[in-house]
Amino acid sequence: MAQQWLSLVGAIWLQAINGTNSNFPAYSSELKRLLSISQLSLNNLASASDAGKLLAWLSGVAAAHLPLSLVLLLGSLLCLAGYGVQYLFLAGHLSSLSYYHIFALTAVAGNGICWINTACYIIAIQNFPLDRQIAVGLSTSYVGLSAKIYTDAVDAVAPPSPSDRAAAFLLLNAVVPVAVCIAAAPLARRDVSVRKTRNLRVGFFTMFVVTVATGLVAVVTSLGSAASRSIPNFVILIAIVVLLLLPLVVPIVEKVRENVQQKCLIRVHDECSAASTTVRTSMADDREIGDKYDEIEVVQDINARMMVKSVEFWLYFFVYLFGVTLGLVYMNNLGQIAESRSCSGTSSLVSLSSAFSFFGRLLPSLIDYIFPRNKKLISRAGAMGMIMVPMSGALFLLLNEQHIFLYISTAIIGACTGAITSISVSTTTELFGTENFGVNHNIIVSNIPIGSFFFGDFAAILYRRRGQNGNCMGHQCYETTFMIWGSLCAFGVFLALILHARTKKLYSCK
Repeated sequence: MAQQWLSLVGAIWLQAINGTNSNFPAYSSELKRLLSISQLSLNNLASASDAGKLLAWLSGVAAAHLPLSLVLLLGSLLCLAGYGVQYLFLAGHLSSLSYYHIFALTAVAGNGICWINTACYIIAIQNFPLDRQIAVGLSTSYVGLSAKIYTDAVDAVAPPSPSDRAAAFLLLNAVVPVAVCIAAAPLARRDVSVRKTRNLRVGFFTMFVVTVATGLVAVVTSLGSAASRSIPNFVILIAIVVLLLLPLVVPIVEKVRENVQQKCLIRVHDECSAASTTVRTSMADDREIGDKYDEIEVVQDINARMMVKSVEFWLYFFVYLFGVTLGLVYMNNLGQIAESRSCSGTSSLVSLSSAFSFFGRLLPSLIDYIFPRNKKLISRAGAMGMIMVPMSGALFLLLNEQHIFLYISTAIIGACTGAITSISVSTTTELFGTENFGVNHNIIVSNIPIGSFFFGDFAAILYRRRGQNGNCMGHQCYETTFMIWGSLCAFGVFLALILHARTKKLYSCK
């Protein structure tokens, strides 16, 4: 159905503009100057967006009782309030905001991001029940492009001064989510009439081609700064917008196909009889696949109270903590890490981590597309453990002071973090069902603010002890931090293996 694909297009647009927290480095220096705060306080402010995830479960409760379009609008209004007031402060229209006001406003905006994410996840899961990993991975991969989209927009319309650019980022963070949520709200529907037996491989193939092309253009125009300088900024922005509109090809083609098929059946019934027999045969094959899938995926839906009492929840919670959360903390501290190692390519490192995170999010979906419903080989939890192995190795590789290893490790950590983030959505449904997904998954990701403050402040304390006058130079600044982070990630692999074993046992019992 065309509506089924339109819902995925809407989720793609929403995710593409929902990574507003990744824009924090673009205006953090101005906030630091206006608030007269230390680097440690600025680091805590960078984690304030994650603090909003502590109340992310509210979006799950709302999604269970309200239309998804209303959930989107509420989330965008939270972003408008959180970023909008900060814009007024940065633009000089407000002068009485304190550090704690900015912290609270950033947390509010971070919570708004969770509302939009929850709606997008539910759209993908409920409208594509047999291909949820593919749909989720395709849509969430676009989060990695948010920083690129906002940067291109600011480059195209804002004056070059740092203060004007910082204000422009906050203004766009405030108004763009509202505009896109209003535009995508009619597409954000749970399609209860969707048939689980439809053959969607051609549509997904087209989506993959468009997504990969969009990612490659974003990477080339980000990393190839010398070449892209000759291209006007507004041209790059227009190219990205056009690529974001290209997924509309799939629902348009689907609608045309449905209309042609309907006319064919009405006008040329005799000539189409053979084709309709083929269609019925194909539907029967799909139904058989769907029945086999249902035999495998017989997970009981449980509520949040039951979930937190289970051993599987706590294993999964700490696997996520030592995987995704550690990776996010590393990327949040990437600027300080590069500076301590006298590496001047901080912007290249940020672009590198963003690009590999984009393709890391996309990779699990591509694997599911190539090897559909092959769940008997390894569970989602086992896949998370396998991905954390190179991530742990990359953290230990950072003990080498050569710059090349910093780039290699950053690419690996970015890709692994993105891949685990994508897989985690299907992992939650695989372990705890889909009925209460909105609340359950947001409880899982609540470990991000906990780990962000704990791991981030721990690294900042060690950094301060190794340095002088608040500054530290040399690879020893984060040496102990990387050893601890690498060990914790390796321990997360062990926990993932236990969770995999328990998951396989539960499935065999079914």
